[in-house]
Amino acid sequence: MVLRAGYWKKGLALVLALALTLLGGCQRQPEKHDRQVFAMDTIMTLTVYGDGLTQTAEEVLAELEYEVKWLEGFYSATDPQGDLYRLNAANGEPTEVNNPTASLLREAIELCALTGGALDITAYPAVEAWGFISGDYRVPAAEELAELAQKIDYTRIVLGEETESGRFVSLPAGMEAELGAVAKGKLADTLAGILAACDVHTALLDLGQSTIMAVGAKPDGSPWRIAVQDPAGAGYLGVIELTDLAVGTSGGYQRFFEQDGETYWHILDPATAAPARSGLTSVTVVGPSGLVCDGLSTALFVMGLEEGAQFWRDHPELEIEVLFVTEDGTLYVTPGMDERFSLAQGYEDREVQVLT
Repeated sequence: MVLRAGYWKKGLALVLALALTLLGGCQRQPEKHDRQVFAMDTIMTLTVYGDGLTQTAEEVLAELEYEVKWLEGFYSATDPQGDLYRLNAANGEPTEVNNPTASLLREAIELCALTGGALDITAYPAVEAWGFISGDYRVPAAEELAELAQKIDYTRIVLGEETESGRFVSLPAGMEAELGAVAKGKLADTLAGILAACDVHTALLDLGQSTIMAVGAKPDGSPWRIAVQDPAGAGYLGVIELTDLAVGTSGGYQRFFEQDGETYWHILDPATAAPARSGLTSVTVVGPSGLVCDGLSTALFVMGLEEGAQFWRDHPELEIEVLFVTEDGTLYVTPGMDERFSLAQGYEDREVQVLT
């Protein structure tokens, strides 16, 4: 049997296409490597795919874990060796802090200023008074709250003389600072930088308590899918798709206690030293900076929907997208968030409004 030239060429093309398809399907997916680390009072899961071009994946994970533990020591407000602990115990005297702490303090103060004080890293005495540090929960009296609110003022932190290993910082006696609202976000940025230096382009850094950094896309090229918890229950409202972005979530459901039928959560309004009653139950922020997403999720929760939405409109330079969940269960999303957010099964009837 003799095939005509045209049929032979078509047959060869079909065989080649089939061969390429089979080869593509047989390509080995990058191997998954992960490690869990307990730090900053939470379990962190660090996941990388493949071997870095400069180190093996296990060596990369070891470097990430070392960085987590190293920075935790500096940022801690409860470890007597931590920079924040020493600063808070200095009774107003200038205290030398290490470079990582000095850098984070400077960035945090800038974010406090940008939010008009809705984020304030000097609310630590109030957080302690409510029992959110010790677990001995209580409702302070109105007079005590008024006194605590007078001690919340990030503008009174003095970043003084720089030194070879850091800089001197001082707080007025009776005031205390704490970096919990931004520390995990800053850590996410730092770890992502390490991964880039190691030529690792596919990773997911789950730093616990809703701080996540997605490095690149998933091994198959699709976006990472991050679940958003329902503030009113144990399920998930929906999923956000991320590639090379961070996500930070703050919600009243994360840490709270109940007394006399009232729920009190750990997100405090700096103006009152009491749990923020803004009409919101959670805020999720997506953007390129973990620190910004982490800090702004708290600040926007304090601001409430109207002021928070206006903040988003006023600051396009931050490149953030936001999901607000109100007390009545309505979801409000910015346009970019609407493009990457989808409701979970069982929540399809939930109202979602797009902000403009």
